[in-house]
Amino acid sequence: MTSGTSSDAIEGGAQDYILRPAFLSDAAELAKLGRESFCASFEHLYAAEDLSAFLESAYTPQVVEQEIADDRYIHKLADEEGALLGYCKMSDPSGYIEYSDAVKPIALNQLYTAPGMTGRGIGARLMGWAIAEAKQRGCDAIQLSVWSENFGAQRFYERYGFKKIADIDFWVGSHRDDEFLFEKRLGD
Repeated sequence: MTSGTSSDAIEGGAQDYILRPAFLSDAAELAKLGRESFCASFEHLYAAEDLSAFLESAYTPQVVEQEIADDRYIHKLADEEGALLGYCKMSDPSGYIEYSDAVKPIALNQLYTAPGMTGRGIGARLMGWAIAEAKQRGCDAIQLSVWSENFGAQRFYERYGFKKIADIDFWVGSHRDDEFLFEKRLGD
C-alpha cells in the first residue's frame, strides 16, 4: 500500500511531471525501470548468473506487486504522462535497526531515475519527498545502503546530511559487495 493519494505537480524545466503513489497496475513498469536502472549502473560488476538471480529476486512484476500491496513499503513515482522517470521505495520499519540507536528508523531502499534522466532534479525531488514522508511518520532517522565505490551516490546522500554509520554486505546472487550503511537523523 502506498502513502497518500494526491499527486504533486513538478515543473522540471523542459520536463513537467508529477510525483504520485504506486498502484498495483504500475508493477510491470516499475519492475522494468528498477531492472534498467540497476543494470545501467552495476551490470558490469557481476557474472551473468549472479545478476540474473538478483534481478529475479528484486525486479519482477510479481515481487514489485507484492511490495506495493505490503503496508511496510512506501513508493513514490515520478511520472510524466504515464512514463516513469524515477521512483523512491522506502520500508517502515528499517531492516537496519540493529546498526543504530535510532528508535524509529525508516529505510530508503531504492531511489532510482531512468537511465539518461540523472541530473535533472528528479532524485532531489524524490529525496525531498522521502525526508518529508519519514518526518510525517514520526521516524527519527532514515537509513540506506550504498555501494562502497558508488562515490557519486555517496556525495548525493551526504548533501542531504547522511553519514556513514557501518560497513555492511550486499549480495547480488552469490557475489558479496562491500556496502556502506548511511543514516540521516531527523530533528523534531
